[in-house]
Amino acid sequence: MQRVRLRYTKRGRLRFTSHRDFQRAFERALRRAEVPMAYSAGFTPHPRVSYANAAPTGTGSEAEYLEIALAAPRDPQQLRELLDESMPDGLDIIDAVEARTSGLADRLTASVWELRLDGVELADAERAVAAFLAAETVEVQRRTKNGLRTFDTRGAVVSLEALPAGADRPLDHACAILRLVVRHLTPAVRPDDVLSGLRAVADLAPPVPSAVTRLAQGLFDEESGTVTDPLAPDREADTAGPPTAAVAADAKAPEGPAA
Repeated sequence: MQRVRLRYTKRGRLRFTSHRDFQRAFERALRRAEVPMAYSAGFTPHPRVSYANAAPTGTGSEAEYLEIALAAPRDPQQLRELLDESMPDGLDIIDAVEARTSGLADRLTASVWELRLDGVELADAERAVAAFLAAETVEVQRRTKNGLRTFDTRGAVVSLEALPAGADRPLDHACAILRLVVRHLTPAVRPDDVLSGLRAVADLAPPVPSAVTRLAQGLFDEESGTVTDPLAPDREADTAGPPTAAVAADAKAPEGPAA
């Protein structure tokens, strides 16, 4: 059984699709592209698809990941093209590799986010960022299915900086860009939690909802301070021959969301 790992995007208005909406669209694409999927056993077999750490509804992303299991081998790049043609514009399949290592979900330990703050002066954003980074803890509250929960956002933030809007985006109003690197901890700290933290420590409150996009997701490299490509180990192992024993064992694991 061949396993293929895919990177996909959520762009434009499609950032408002929920994870369940994406699942339905992707399974339709699998049928349209006539992908020879492997199916789970039992009374209600379903395609063997594992989703990893999906972005929250309403946020865009350039770096979402999933893994599929095939009943017959296919060229990953041809498979990517067929699936991309079958997906709605905005939900784009942009990369594919054969799984030759185990533990994709274990390599998704951090994310790089861009937060666009329309109506916020750069100087105000810089002051808020400085106050946030200077604090030892920044507690915020989020409503969960179990009620209101209080947790620290500061500990998960590796870096946070305020940048001017790029020259490629001419504006007639104030706009600041936040670049955020956050570790994937429990509970997960989301970009809107960091915005709540900025409001708590510096009273930073954008007049309109912020446009949030995940730029990258992967393993955080402590030495370089960067988030690395989680598919790189599979590309590097591609010339080594058949998948490793670890991957073969991983293929026997129960299916389901990987995060």
